[in-house]
Amino acid sequence: MFYNNNVPQWSAFELSFKVQNLPEKPFDTMFKGVFQKDNRKMTAFGFYDGDNVYKLRFMPDSMGGWEYETISELPELSGKSGQFTCISPVEGNHGVARVKGRHFAYDDGKPLYPLGTTAYAWIHQPETMRRQTLESLKNTPGFKKIRMCVFPKHYQFNNNEPELFAFEGNLKDGFDYTTPNPRFYGLLEECIQDLHKIGMEADLILFHFYDHWGFANMDEACNHRYLKYITARLSCFPNIWWSLANEYDLLRHLTEQDWDGFARVIQEGDYANHLMSIHNCYGFYNHDKPWITHCSIQRQDVYRTTEYTNEWIAKWQKPATLDEIGYEGDIDWGWGNLTAEELMRRSWEAFVRGGYPGHGETYVSEDEVLWWSKGGILKGQSPARYNFLMKIAEEAGGIDYLPERSPWDIPVGGIENKVYIAYFGFSRPKFRAFHSDHPYLGRSNFPEGNYKVEIIDTWNMTITDCGVMAREDLYVDLPGKQYMAVRFTQQ
Repeated sequence: MFYNNNVPQWSAFELSFKVQNLPEKPFDTMFKGVFQKDNRKMTAFGFYDGDNVYKLRFMPDSMGGWEYETISELPELSGKSGQFTCISPVEGNHGVARVKGRHFAYDDGKPLYPLGTTAYAWIHQPETMRRQTLESLKNTPGFKKIRMCVFPKHYQFNNNEPELFAFEGNLKDGFDYTTPNPRFYGLLEECIQDLHKIGMEADLILFHFYDHWGFANMDEACNHRYLKYITARLSCFPNIWWSLANEYDLLRHLTEQDWDGFARVIQEGDYANHLMSIHNCYGFYNHDKPWITHCSIQRQDVYRTTEYTNEWIAKWQKPATLDEIGYEGDIDWGWGNLTAEELMRRSWEAFVRGGYPGHGETYVSEDEVLWWSKGGILKGQSPARYNFLMKIAEEAGGIDYLPERSPWDIPVGGIENKVYIAYFGFSRPKFRAFHSDHPYLGRSNFPEGNYKVEIIDTWNMTITDCGVMAREDLYVDLPGKQYMAVRFTQQ
């Protein structure tokens, strides 16, 4: 929803102007608005929306009176001024997601635990399937973020042609990469707003390799024009994350200088400073770059997945989303035929080590509707277990890997002097003496005090209360099954 007065905090203010004397290249028109409140100024860029209409959008981040004035090379758009009032936010709108230490929180301070999923081309499917996708997400509260592409995807199980594209044209006659398609962007905006209604962040992938329309091979001028246009249209939405690329290193014609240049264009156009990342296939991008707010990481190979999460966080001193650790499914590729048990093991490894894992699903289907590509209906066993993992995350308040609390053979994460979680993964002990000095058991080295002890069966989604134990008595009988964790809450 767009407003022109009494704008709820972190919602979209919009001005619309009908222009009679349209320039030859209307999408290239310089048009912006300067918004001011309490001697603080912010600049938002306008855009051409087709049918002789220009629009200017802005997301106010503080309540009270705002003033604005437009600037443009087009006389009909320049010198327009006015005021509006920013009122209390709509229920459920907590603002833009920000980095908070090695974790995330919204503008209003509410913590965000961005356990996510991937459905790359869900917006490029028929409306019925898009509705199915949204309903599936709504019924899976363990997902707070979805990775999704602006451009459609051409790959195995991704062979259908979408109805709308980001540029005017078609596959047969070619595309005009200098002319955005406002109808497509209207659909994209609708999808983003639908996600926001159900509490989902849209992790928007701006470039990718899997293409046969030419979008992956546009020249620098077209790439920059596209980024300026999309930031002008979408920066007003609070639930946007910018992902420069899915598997950036497959786009071998683009250099580090190109990617850094793309980031600058986004930063210049996005007054709200949404989160921004870049995702790898093989080698990592340099996450030390200041424009990278968090590390978006794909597994190192089929086997080494999330076991190094704590090392990556320590190396770059930024939060990490493990956005592609493999998929529950049964397709031919090794990354896409994991059991649900293995996907959840990797997810818990990431979580206990301080990261935020991402779900994926690739079950063979005669109609070639796989969640990972097209969305639709979730079929696997892992989504319910992501709901359970989210419950644990929320109860803990987000956790950090604690090397000084971890014995040699299992990871321990937690919040110091509050809660500690030890995860056994594929191991299946019958007991654990957490107070022991035995070299093969290892001291977990928790602070002195009393602890409520609970056994978490991460697969069966049960929590067994073992009572309260003193630090020196932390001996826990375990069921001898895989995928168990023990939670210690300091009393």
